Order: sequence, then structure tokens, then C-alpha cells
Amino acid sequence: MGALIFIFLLAFVHAEFASASSPIFGPRQVTGLLGGSVKVKCFYPRTSVNRHSRKYWCKESARQCATIISSNGFVARPYEGRASLTDYPENGIFIIEISQLQQRDIGSYKCGVGLNDRGLSFRVKLDVSEDAVMPEEAQLFYAEQHGSVTMTCAFGNQYASARKYLCKMTKSQCLNIIDTYGKIDPSYKGRILLSNLETPGSFSIIMTQLTKSDSGLYLCGAGNYGAEGESKKLDLHVYEESLVPNKQPIVMGVQGGSVSVECHYDPKENNTIKYWCKWKERGCTQLINNLGYVPDDYEGRIVLHDSPESGMYTIILNQLRKEDEGYYWCIADGQHERKSTTELKIVEGKPSLEANNEIQALVGSPLNITCSYECKYVLYEKYWCKWKNSGCKPLIVSEQNQTGVTVGCDKDRRTFTVNFDEVSLTDQGWYWCGVKNEGHYGETYAVYLQVHGEPLNSEEIPSTAEAPQDTVIPGINAENRGEVLKEAKVAAAPESSADSQGGNKHSSLLLSILVPLGVLFLLLVTIFAIVKLRIFKHSDLVSVGSYRTNISMTDFENVRQFGAKDNVCMEDAHETQIGGKDEYVTTTGSPKEADKSRKTKRGSKEEVEMAYSTFLLIADDIPPPRSSQET
Repeated sequence: MGALIFIFLLAFVHAEFASASSPIFGPRQVTGLLGGSVKVKCFYPRTSVNRHSRKYWCKESARQCATIISSNGFVARPYEGRASLTDYPENGIFIIEISQLQQRDIGSYKCGVGLNDRGLSFRVKLDVSEDAVMPEEAQLFYAEQHGSVTMTCAFGNQYASARKYLCKMTKSQCLNIIDTYGKIDPSYKGRILLSNLETPGSFSIIMTQLTKSDSGLYLCGAGNYGAEGESKKLDLHVYEESLVPNKQPIVMGVQGGSVSVECHYDPKENNTIKYWCKWKERGCTQLINNLGYVPDDYEGRIVLHDSPESGMYTIILNQLRKEDEGYYWCIADGQHERKSTTELKIVEGKPSLEANNEIQALVGSPLNITCSYECKYVLYEKYWCKWKNSGCKPLIVSEQNQTGVTVGCDKDRRTFTVNFDEVSLTDQGWYWCGVKNEGHYGETYAVYLQVHGEPLNSEEIPSTAEAPQDTVIPGINAENRGEVLKEAKVAAAPESSADSQGGNKHSSLLLSILVPLGVLFLLLVTIFAIVKLRIFKHSDLVSVGSYRTNISMTDFENVRQFGAKDNVCMEDAHETQIGGKDEYVTTTGSPKEADKSRKTKRGSKEEVEMAYSTFLLIADDIPPPRSSQET
């Protein structure tokens, strides 16, 4: 007899343990009014297998658990028309509703997932009451291990200033977990938060980094438990979910060093807000989010790297101080929100990355910033990035970019540097050197670059080549834009620069005038020499009186050709014998005018040719010379 009792108790304990450890979760007990209805919510993990598996509701007996209704469409005959089962696979929940309750409906049931009751299930006790007042049932909360849960309680305006609390039920008492007086159970420190809501008398409790031991029945209340006030039952079930990685609850860093924390979220909810906050007894101070928010006192110290493809974002905090110790929360505010907590401890030691934490530079000067690393990071990926509140964008490695900034690594010296060809004012800011390993961010070190010096006005005026092609200036077209910009550049130069360049400017102007004139003069001399040479080849030496010259033989031919016409004109001509060295001059005007013309043309080639032509025409009429004595 004793052996039978032991076997029965062992089977009961095993059934209770299996029910408690099962990922299927529902209310431990539900109560409905006679002739009324009752609803039962059963939760299950949202895996692809569970979503398509059979869901059922069965009634236990000594031999079996007879199916009442299932998601395959089966309904037991006594329950036709008064039982229904609705599945919500996207939420991981199915609801059973029983109406027209009878006394024979009282008993023990199971809600489960699988082909039979030997699969995943949860035991539920159903009671039917004839009383007019229904007992209050516990509110169910279903959360994954290492995940988080948010529970809300409301008690009305009369409890706006009363103490708010959360306690966990045991067999004999309700142990205080947290209250508004600042009392927190040590095992929940850093992973639970109580906050008053806008509605007076209402508050919320957020519990994160959940473990299996957190499952159980809780009371949230206003006032003091067992004395005065009100309370409400909260039934929390924590199930093990293999898809959720185990978080590292504690990270350690050294002063001046850095730490990185990985936060996980559902990659299907990439559009949700992700942020990191520092836990306090009465709140959680937000330090950064994926929208670019960073408090002023954390500028250059913190960054958020989001990896939507892996459902993870990484928080890096550097320049660590002793006051940074504490608890920090990762929060992804999605439909299935996930929160995790990490404790940061500052320990003795020195950073594994080292560099000058503040560097001064002048505008236009070259600059190299060096970061050294320890041997343990030899195989790690190294990078330099420029910090912004929206992230830290890596600089290009071993390739020169448009800003003249390059990054290089010297493995022999275990250093990696960022090099600036010419420092500009826009280069000022925070720069991080860091290491990565297989996509995971490691240690970082922050350096602040302070740039001094004002740019020179004359050097910063853009040249024609630097001017944007689509820039339109009123009154300036594409043809004269270069000249106008050149003139503007000269006009904008300092007076001292203009004075120093004045002599060179005038010299250049004089040289630009004299050179073309010299070239033109040489060209004319060359042409004259060529013409003169050609004339000399076709000419004979002729003596007219005392005048000797070279006359082209073609001139004789032209004179003979037109000699008859010229003879007609010679009849009216007045002749004057000058004698001596003077020449014969033919004129059609008065002697006074002839004399005037002679003074103008005396000694010219034209007078020689004309005189010689006249001489040929009248040569036959001239008597031979008498003697050298005659006049």
C-alpha cells in the first residue's frame, strides 16, 4: 500500500514538474458562472514548427485526456455548439472558449500543442460557480528566458501618493521585490524598474534578464500588503527559448579604456527604436538611441552600431571613468520588445590600445596620428573612424580619399595610423582607433583633434578650375566667367600683395607690347630685303646726270608701251632747265607749284624714273653736246 502511494505521489510530482517546465503556458485555474462562459489563453513559443502544429484542449481522466476540441476542426459531441478554439500563430497564443457551463464541466484540463496529450501541454483547473461575484483571476505574462517583461498595474486616483510595490508569493508570505521607497531585493538589483505612469495611481514594472526561477505568482499593489490598500495577481511564466542567446551579465573595463555590449532584437522589427540607458533605482537614463540622440556629456564617448541582418546592435562606451560603474539596459521598443541588462565594473589595469588622447594641429599642415596595440590584437581587424552622434564612420584603409586622409598599419611596430596631407578646420573632432574580430566590435580608444589657425583669404579664393560649372553669376556668361573670376581674385587680394606685385605687373605689360612690335619690325625688314633682292636681279645700272640708281628693265618696257600717250601730254608741259646737279621736272601747273612739288619729291625714286622716261622720249630732239665748255 505504501509503495502505491509513493508511486502515485512520484507520478503527481513528475506531472507537476513537466507542466511547470513545459514551454506551453496558461492559467493555473479559471472560474466561470453556471450557465455562463469562460475563456482560456494558452501561450506557446513562436517557432515555425509550433505555428503549424495541432493545438488542442482535452479533459483529464484516470485513464487518458479526452480531446474536447482541436485546431484540426474536431469537436466532441457534448461540446458541439458551445466550444471553440482560435489560433493566433503570429502572437504565439490560442484561445479556448466554453459557453453554457454546467456542473459536469468542472475538472482538470490540458491545453497543448502536438498530435496527442503526451506532447507539450499545460494543466488548467476549471471551476463552475453559482455565486454572483466572480473571483479575480491572475493576469498572465509569458516571457522568454534572458528576455524581459513589462507588467502594468492601476489602482485609481485615491492611491496616487500611496506606496507602490511588487512582491512574490510564497507559501506563507509575499516577499518584497521593489517599491517606490527605494527598497530592492538584491537578486533583482539592476534588472527591475518601477515607474509611475501619467495616470494617477498607475505604475509599471519592467523586469529583464529573466531566469526560470523568476516564474511564479506576484502581487503588485498600492499601500502595504496585508494591512491596507489594494493588490493584483500577476502570473509570470519564463520559458527557455533557444533563439535568444544568453547575455553576458557582467562586463569589465579599465579607466580610460572601453567596453562593448551586444544587444539583440527581432530582425523583422528593424524599424523599431533601439536605445541604451543607465539603470537607477527610480528610472533609466537614456544615453544613446538609433535616431542619433547622445547627451552632451557623452559626446565622443559612445556609439551605436546596428546590424539589422543579424538582429543585433552593439554599444561601445570608451574613456571609462569610475562613475560609469552600474547597470545598463538594452531596449528594443518593438511589438515583442526585448530588454536585457548588463553590469559594468571598472577594474585596475590599463587599456590595450594607446594613443595621445588630445592632439593640436595647424591648418594646412600634415599630420599623423598613431595608435599602438598589444600582441593579443595582432590578428584582429584594425580601423580608424571619425565619431558622429549617428555613428563612427570608418576611414578608408591604404587608399587616399578625396579629403587626403589615409589609414595604414605597421605590423612590425604594432601600430596603425591615420595620415592627413593637409589639416583643415573640418577635420577637427573625435577620432577612434579600434579593433574588430569576426564582425564583433572590440576595444576602442578616443582621440580629440584640435585644429588651430585661420585660412588666408587670397589662397582660399577658388580659381577658375575650382569654380562649380553650374554656378551662375548675374552678368557673367560662360565665355568671360574665367576672366571675371580672375579679376575678382586680384581685387580680393590684400593691398600689400598688390603693391609687391605692381612692378612685375607693369613689366609684364611693357614686355607684352614690345615683343609683338619687335617681331613685326623684323618681319617688315625681311620682306623689304626679299623684294629688294628680286629687283636687283632684274635691273641695270643707269646714270642720269649726276644721279645713279638701279632701274628695272620692265620699267623701260612700260615706258615704250605707253610712250605715244605720254608724248601728247608733253606738248603742254612747261620745261625748266635747272642745270648742274638739278634734274628736269615736268609739271602741268605754274612754276611756283612745280617748285613746291619738286621740293617735296626731290631725291625720290619716282622722280628719277619719271625724269629718265622723259629723257628717252625726247632723246632724238636733243642735239649732241658741243663741248665741256658750253653751258
